[in-house]
Amino acid sequence: MAEAPAWARALVLAVCAEADAPTPRLTWRHHDRPMSSGVTRRHSASISVVAGSDPMDQRLTLLHELAHWLAPVAHRRGGRVAHHNAAFYDVAFGLYRRHGVPDAFALAAESARYASSLTHARRLEVPGAEQAWHDRRASLHERARRRRPMRVLVEEHRVRLIRDGRWTRCAVCGIRIVGPLLRRWRRRPGRHVLLGAA
Repeated sequence: MAEAPAWARALVLAVCAEADAPTPRLTWRHHDRPMSSGVTRRHSASISVVAGSDPMDQRLTLLHELAHWLAPVAHRRGGRVAHHNAAFYDVAFGLYRRHGVPDAFALAAESARYASSLTHARRLEVPGAEQAWHDRRASLHERARRRRPMRVLVEEHRVRLIRDGRWTRCAVCGIRIVGPLLRRWRRRPGRHVLLGAA
């Protein structure tokens, strides 16, 4: 574990002083890749950054984690925390602008990780957000247009759950059933159809 660089420690102190918030403990590691990543742990009052080689992305990542530190915690149904909601991006885009991350870089970096960030950036009228949102939609439409049509591999059928080692599968079509669908179909079996590329 490397010591966080002086600029990063100073940035944490400045942002927390500006918001009149307690200062989290900052841990820092280096990784041989351009992009950085990070995680904020409120329960242990810490922010961890794995710093890539791009200095501006390091700054944005640290500010992103500080936004998690400062933004009000909102909960979704079921008690899970809503991480990248409007309240979060209200804080994040403000931090980026005040602490030296150009709008164009913030839009590109955030939307590469979280596509929903462009919707929030448009609401906040971040310069360039409208165009970035339209460009992304055009790209998605083009990708969908080039996608091969789907065909039915297994007709619609009632899901019958079976165990297969550590997995749960549909006994009819054999696909793995995980997450919310598994929870729902354990309570009340449903129907589905298996599609594949033509």
